[in-house]
Amino acid sequence: MNNPSRRDVLVLTAGAALSGVVPTMANAQGAEAERHGISSFGDLKYPADFPHFDYVDPNAPKGGVFSQIGPNRAYNQGFLTFNSLNGYILKGDAAQGLELSFATLMARASDEADAMYGLAARSVRISADGLTYRFALRPEARFHDGSKLTAHDVVFSLTTLKQKGHPIITQLLRDLSGAEAADDTTVVLRFAEKRARDVPLFAASLPIFSRAYYGVKQFDETTLEAPLGSGPYKVGRFEAGRYIEYDRVKDWWGANLPVARGQHNFDVVRFEYYRDRDVAFVGFTAKNYLFREEFTSRIWATGYEFPAIKDGRVKREVLPDETPSGGQGWFINTRLQKFKDAKLREALICAFDFEWTNKNIMYGSYARTHSVFQNSDMMAVGKPSADEIALLEPFRGKVPDEVFGEPFLPPVSDGSGQDRALLRRASQLLQQSGYIIRDGKRVTPQGERMTIEFLLDEPSFQPHHAPFIKNLGTLGIEASIRLVDAVQYRKRVDGFEFDFAIQRFSFSATPGDSLRSYFSSQAAAIKGSQNLAGMTDPAIDAMIDRVIAAENRAALTTACRALDRLIRAGRYWVPHWNKATHWIAYWDVFGRPAKKPRYARGVLETWWYDRDKAAKIER
Repeated sequence: MNNPSRRDVLVLTAGAALSGVVPTMANAQGAEAERHGISSFGDLKYPADFPHFDYVDPNAPKGGVFSQIGPNRAYNQGFLTFNSLNGYILKGDAAQGLELSFATLMARASDEADAMYGLAARSVRISADGLTYRFALRPEARFHDGSKLTAHDVVFSLTTLKQKGHPIITQLLRDLSGAEAADDTTVVLRFAEKRARDVPLFAASLPIFSRAYYGVKQFDETTLEAPLGSGPYKVGRFEAGRYIEYDRVKDWWGANLPVARGQHNFDVVRFEYYRDRDVAFVGFTAKNYLFREEFTSRIWATGYEFPAIKDGRVKREVLPDETPSGGQGWFINTRLQKFKDAKLREALICAFDFEWTNKNIMYGSYARTHSVFQNSDMMAVGKPSADEIALLEPFRGKVPDEVFGEPFLPPVSDGSGQDRALLRRASQLLQQSGYIIRDGKRVTPQGERMTIEFLLDEPSFQPHHAPFIKNLGTLGIEASIRLVDAVQYRKRVDGFEFDFAIQRFSFSATPGDSLRSYFSSQAAAIKGSQNLAGMTDPAIDAMIDRVIAAENRAALTTACRALDRLIRAGRYWVPHWNKATHWIAYWDVFGRPAKKPRYARGVLETWWYDRDKAAKIER
C-alpha cells in the first residue's frame, strides 16, 4: 500500500502550489501589458493565439461515462464518504469532483510547472509593482441557469472565500487586500506589499460563485442542494455517501476555448465511495466502475488475475509520475507534551522498520521517503551549499547543528523487523530524554505511562502499523490503533485530536505560500490547517518567507533545500515511502491522446469514451 490519503489536497498541487508573478517579472514584461497567461518567473510555453494544449486531442469525441474512486481530495472533501455539496468550507465532508462545476479566472497548463491561461478571464494586466491585477472577463461566460457571469460575481466569490472559506483558503488569501469590479467585465485585485508569490494565481484558480444565488442562501453551511456553477459539468444524480455523478453541460460557454478544447469529454463523470479498499477492488473487477488508480501494493502484485484481465477487457499500465512526490508519513502531534522532545521523536523513527515492511507487506514496491520535497531538486542532499549556509547562518545556535551538515536520513534497518542495533539506539535516546523504564513500562519525565494512539479511518492500513507497534512495545511504549469512521476521523484531524496521524502531500515545481499551511507557526494553531505536527519554529517560518520571496528559480531551489534541512532536523514525522509512477487499471472502453501531460495523469481530463471498444467488450 502506498498512499493512505491518496493524492491529498488537489487544490494545493493544481492551484495553491502554483506561484504568482513576482514584481521583477512585471517590470521585465512591461507594466500593464495585456497577457493571455501568467507564470511565476514569466516563462510561458504557449503563445497568445495557441489553439489548444499539446497534450489533448482537439477532435476527441464527446459522450459516454467515466467512473472511478477519486484519487484526490480538496479542502473538506472525503475519500470514504460525503454528506455535503459545499466543498469550500471547514464544515462537513464534501463530495469529490465539485471543482468540475465551477469556472475559474484562469486554468492550469499541465505540461508546464506553474503556468495558467485565461478561462473566465480572457486576459490580465499587471501593474509594475506586481500588486494590482486587472482581469478582463469573457462576455460569453455564463452560469448554468443562463445568467451572466460578471466581475461582481468574482468579487463576491473571493471576498466570501477569504472571510468564510476553508481555513486553507483563508490562509492563502491573506495577502489579497481587496477586490473590486471596475465594471461588469473588469475585476481589479489588489495585493499587499511583500505579498506571497502564490496569491495572484491562487486567486485565479478559485471557483466563481453566483452572487445572486448566494444572496438568498447561507454560504458557510453544509447542504445537499446542488450548487449553481459555471463550469463544464453540473451535479447530477447522487446518493450521499455512496456515489455522485456530474453531467456534462452540452452548451457550455467555455468548451471551445484553448484551455478547454479536447477536454471534458465524458457525458457523465461518476465518483464511487467504498469504506473498505478490498471491497472497492472487488467492485472494480465486477465493472461497478471503469477506472482505478491502485494504491495498494498487495492488490497490484496479487489481485490482477481476474478473468477480465486475462482476456484483455481490463488493461493495466504504469504511468511515469514526474511531479515531486512530496512527503508521506506518520506525523507526530508535538502540541502534546509527551512528544515535545526531538530525541524522543527520533527514537520513534528508529522503531519503524521500513525495510521489513516494504519487503513483507508492500512487495518491495517502494523507496524510503526522506524529504518533504522528495524526488525533486528542491530536496536537500549532502552538505549545504554556500548559498544555503548564507540563508541558515542567522539561526546558528538556535537550530540543531546538523542543519549545517548532512541532512537527516531515517536509519536503514537489517530488514529483520526487529533490528537490535536500531532498537538499542532508540532506547538510548529515550533514556537521554528522561523517558525511563519503570515496572517494565516506559514513562514520561512527568512519570506518566508513555502511550501512542495511531488514528485511522480505514482498516486496510493496519498491517503496516503492526510491526511498528510491536517494536514500540519492545521499547516499553504502549501503542494502539484507533479506527474511526471517516467523518469522525476528519473532525479529529482538523481539531488536532490525535497522537499520530497519516498525511500525504506534494507541492508543485514552484512551491510558495501553500508551505505556510503545512509548516508555519501560524498554521499550527488554525484548526483545519495541514500543519498536523504542530511545527512552531521561527527558523522554518523565516525560511518559508525566503522561498516565497525568491525572485528566480535558482533562489527558490536554494531556499527550499534550506527549509528541507530545518524540517528534517526537527524529527516531526516518521517518514513513509514513495514511488515515481502511477499504477492504473481500466476497463478497455477509453481512448486517449498519444502522450500525457508532464505534470498530471491526464485522466480524466483528456481521455474519452470509445464506443467501438465498449461494444467489443460487451460481446
